[in-house]
Amino acid sequence: MSKENEQQEKAEQKEQEQEQEMADVMEGQVIEEQEEADEVSVEAAHQAEVAELNNRLLRVQADYDNFRRRSREEKESAAKYRAQGFVEELLPALDNFERALSVNPEGEEATSLAQGLNMVYNQLQEALKKEGVTVIETVGETFDPHLHQAVMQVEEEGFESNQIVEELQKGYKLKDRVLRPSMVKVNA
Repeated sequence: MSKENEQQEKAEQKEQEQEQEMADVMEGQVIEEQEEADEVSVEAAHQAEVAELNNRLLRVQADYDNFRRRSREEKESAAKYRAQGFVEELLPALDNFERALSVNPEGEEATSLAQGLNMVYNQLQEALKKEGVTVIETVGETFDPHLHQAVMQVEEEGFESNQIVEELQKGYKLKDRVLRPSMVKVNA
């Protein structure tokens, strides 16, 4: 029996060694799978971080583009309406010129003075026209609350309802912006 025991022990030992080898192989596979899973997890984390950074970069670029567009529009607007403050200050003087020119001069000196005033007035009108200042049309036009300020409402024959009958004070526009609305009488 001793040979049989010895063979049985060797067989058991060999079986244990094979089981140990098998366990080592299995453990190695588990470790490899864990490492692969860790690598996939790290890779996924890196991809998520890259996606987040790309998203932030796109937002910053969009914000910068919007800032540049707004700045350009503000510069264009400032250049387009640069004369607005000056023209608004000049309008009362222009009104006074028109009042002075509406008086009929008597005598040669008064006529000469009126001609000089008229020349200065025309030069002012030309300078304003070059800057893009235009007079708002009124009499006979339909009332527009964006361009006209109705200070009186009358019933006149020969005019349609909501039609401007008389201009009390001229209105002016600078390019497409109203500087001062026209003060008008409107037919009821």
